[in-house]
Amino acid sequence: MTTTDTPQYAPEWLELREGADAAARAPELLEPLRARLAETAGRSVRVIHDLGCGTGSLGRWLAPRLDGPQEWVLHDHDPGLLELAAERAPRAAADGSPVTVRTRRGDLGSLTADDLAGASLVTASALLDVLTTEEVEGLAAACAGAGCPVLLALSVAGRVELTPADPLDADFADAFNAHQRRSGLLGPDAVEVASEAFARHGATVRTHASPWVLGGGESALAAEWLRGWVGAAVEHRPELEPRAETYLRRRLAECAAGELRVVVHHDDLLALPRPVSHGPTPVSHGPTGGVS
Repeated sequence: MTTTDTPQYAPEWLELREGADAAARAPELLEPLRARLAETAGRSVRVIHDLGCGTGSLGRWLAPRLDGPQEWVLHDHDPGLLELAAERAPRAAADGSPVTVRTRRGDLGSLTADDLAGASLVTASALLDVLTTEEVEGLAAACAGAGCPVLLALSVAGRVELTPADPLDADFADAFNAHQRRSGLLGPDAVEVASEAFARHGATVRTHASPWVLGGGESALAAEWLRGWVGAAVEHRPELEPRAETYLRRRLAECAAGELRVVVHHDDLLALPRPVSHGPTPVSHGPTGGVS
């Protein structure tokens, strides 16, 4: 993904979604990740690369859940977001060890194994679905070359549930999913494609559902998500525009009244590389049964 093609995310939107992101992320993937990281506990500092870090919300969630000294390398194309992420980074790990940060601005689509040399973990949130197949293959190859685990959170799964239901829900969902796949982007296919790519490079892949569940207490986020969801659908299928205004007005009114429940499905992915001192490990999707 080139810098000019990378979607622009306003800090306000990233901050609005942070609570829902934190509640959605799959803690079930942390135990196998911690077990793998424990195998390298002899390293003085764990180096963690956060790709497309935004305001750093993933680091704020993950760093205090991992033991040991950590150095987070924050990657983003937006210098303003990098500055915010560095300022707001946690300073202590789960066991009280220090957490430090440094920033790296650049094109995520051109990362190589050399760029990730010495990495203990590569992680990202809401990134996979805005990559192409070639970019995901390049990411898998770079991480395999660096020999590090990968935790990729909150990739869109292409399914939403709105309660109460509306006859137009499916039309807007289909158009939104098509918009997500524009110009070769993977959109809802990202986790399946990434699972296959990491598996081809010898990793054991596990996935777990990580849905947003937005009720009355998350009405501000639900309303903003609705505007973006409908807007993207109309951008892809302009023939929906005559019905979109009435639909959106009705849905926003339900949201404001606390009557709308929205479930936006995502998936988290953990790829554990083949141990260096052992033969090939079998590739599986773990106890969660593959891509949800």
